[in-house]
Amino acid sequence: MTFADYLIAPFLDYSFMRRGLAGCLALSIGCCPLGVVLVLRRISLMGDAMSHAILPGAAIGFLIAGFSLTAMTIGGFAAGLIVAVLAGLVTRFTALREDASFAAFYLASLGLGVLLISMHGSNIDLLNILFGTVLSLSDPALLLMATIASLTMFSLALLFRPLVAECLDSGFLRSVSGAGGFIHLAFLILVVLNLVGGFHALGTLMVVGIMMLPAASARFWAETVAGQMLVAVTFGIASSIVGLLISYHDDLPASPAIILSASAIYVFSFLAGPQDSIGARALRRRHFKR
Repeated sequence: MTFADYLIAPFLDYSFMRRGLAGCLALSIGCCPLGVVLVLRRISLMGDAMSHAILPGAAIGFLIAGFSLTAMTIGGFAAGLIVAVLAGLVTRFTALREDASFAAFYLASLGLGVLLISMHGSNIDLLNILFGTVLSLSDPALLLMATIASLTMFSLALLFRPLVAECLDSGFLRSVSGAGGFIHLAFLILVVLNLVGGFHALGTLMVVGIMMLPAASARFWAETVAGQMLVAVTFGIASSIVGLLISYHDDLPASPAIILSASAIYVFSFLAGPQDSIGARALRRRHFKR
């Protein structure tokens, strides 16, 4: 087998590989820029919390209509929004910080979701929801993911400057404009939408990986927010392609292979990236000593 056959043949020969790649491309375009904003706001674990928060809603949708794309999407979106609003209210009216309130609600949501599926479904049903079915995406699922990615890109283009301002100094944004609360709510909705669309492919446990790992890696390659978003999308696409190829050739589960590929890029980035990585700091110290 030639190198070109190794890279190209699986996508040319099998439609399930092309579908998986199309779904991962949509996820990378929609999720990775949002991950950059989460890193910028220093609430990276909120993505993990929200990905678990959608589980009980998806579970209820599954119990009502089985593996219905519409029912599970609506249920997951509703559950994610409810957790986001409740966590925000707790943060506003108590002394508990935002990350702690999200953690409390996501743990409760994870336990409830797993309990519901375990009581009324099989182990296969639970695994499909937790780890996704990236190699068996349907046309409606691909359309949903592409629509969410398009909506996300349009929204980020429209709200980019106030969103960055809200991340860097929310107090300043509130002082010059009353749109701070709206910007934050719109961002949370985008996060929930992308996680709900992504769990059909990578599952509720893995989808946050494609949102956060490329974004964390991009921090070591670009200085500006826009540059980090572009690098994050590139890393997300690269890890998706590599993960799908490893999954195909080595007969491994696709979702973990994609996330581990993104993890490898992250390790390389914090070791050798040009922006404030371990290698860059070592070179800077050596330069100063001279």
